[in-house]
Amino acid sequence: MEQTERKVSSLYIAQIKKKCGLDVGENFNLPKSENARQPQCTPEKEEAIMQAFKHFGIV
Repeated sequence: MEQTERKVSSLYIAQIKKKCGLDVGENFNLPKSENARQPQCTPEKEEAIMQAFKHFGIV
């Protein structure tokens, strides 16, 4: 947030981790019903998360 001035939710971070092939907890963000919809990360926030991953040496 300090660099990009954007807040991102843990859901978006988990989505990007899955996209990169990183480990995410087993029960992380499981839907409570069959037809539950999850918001998808916007490209701007995805780029900010990727920058943070690179900064911290995750990716």
